Amino acid sequence: MGDGLMIQEGSSVKATGKIAQIPVSEAYLGRVINALANPIDGRGKISASESRLIESPAPGIISRRSVYEPLQTGLIAIDSMIPIGRGQRELIIGDRQTGKTAVATDTILNQQGQNVICVYVAIGQKASSVAQVVTSLQERGAMEYTIVVAETADSPATLQYLAPYTGAALAEYFMYRAQHTLIIYDDLSKQAQAYRQMSLLLRRPPGREAYPGDVFYLHSRLLERAAKLSSQLGEGSMTALPIVETQSGDVSAYIPTNVISITDGQIFLSADLFNAGIRPAINVGISVSRVGSAAQIKAMKQVAGKLKLELAQFAELEAFPNFLLISIKLLRINWQEVNDCVSYSNNPNQPLSQWKNR
Repeated sequence: MGDGLMIQEGSSVKATGKIAQIPVSEAYLGRVINALANPIDGRGKISASESRLIESPAPGIISRRSVYEPLQTGLIAIDSMIPIGRGQRELIIGDRQTGKTAVATDTILNQQGQNVICVYVAIGQKASSVAQVVTSLQERGAMEYTIVVAETADSPATLQYLAPYTGAALAEYFMYRAQHTLIIYDDLSKQAQAYRQMSLLLRRPPGREAYPGDVFYLHSRLLERAAKLSSQLGEGSMTALPIVETQSGDVSAYIPTNVISITDGQIFLSADLFNAGIRPAINVGISVSRVGSAAQIKAMKQVAGKLKLELAQFAELEAFPNFLLISIKLLRINWQEVNDCVSYSNNPNQPLSQWKNR
């Protein structure tokens, strides 16, 4: 597919008889491409002998198996209290500038040496922000196993809408070759806005917040492509970490509630915790992983079994400073464990493998 910016009213259009597809190959590793799988990093063309549909159907029930392998993020607060498994879909949600992208990039950095192919999809981001992420990955040797799909804020709405599906097609290529993949959509709020823009131009009737009626299907058909495949299909996996931006911490808005209902859990990042210097600024009280605990290793489960409850209790009691010390003693909260958990988290761009010594 070529550049569509020159198409005008009255232009001649011919059908190819083919459904939209992109070339796929291992040569895409380490490259930065656009939604049409064309390289935009100035390093020449990418050779590929195969192609995949941009929108392919999700694996069926029989093609899947339950999540049982852990995917380590390198962030102790997540790996201990909100564990993620290979094939899971875990939403990262929070206000702007609360560290959502940092959590995602740290997860990519922690996959070094884990035989996991990573795909980072930037939708409607500033070009400088995308360049910063790419530079960070290059400096730490993570681009060797990463593909970056980027459609910046100045890209047409149609390409911002297509970018996540292109990233999913690339991740599926590796998944069906019995490999483990991690895909990050940064962020789906921008994709929904691009789709709203397209739908309004097409005169489709608007619904809640002017989004079209099928905006739920927009995200469900994308996120359902993440799966842990059965042994008959090679046991490959695709783990999805979609990112959604909230306004003033409102998780009850239209797009956040849609994506929360589709995913297998969410990591909520709080602006108040971020401003207090806690990184990642995870609000443990409303963060949850619905299937990840089955993938958590036994040693971590024993160590961190009660940690989430203790941290949630501590956060509630913190609102009553006069009773804090008394309540800690009464409830037998292990303050040292809570303090260690918070202190371990303050390491931006330095994910910590749980196998490393303290």
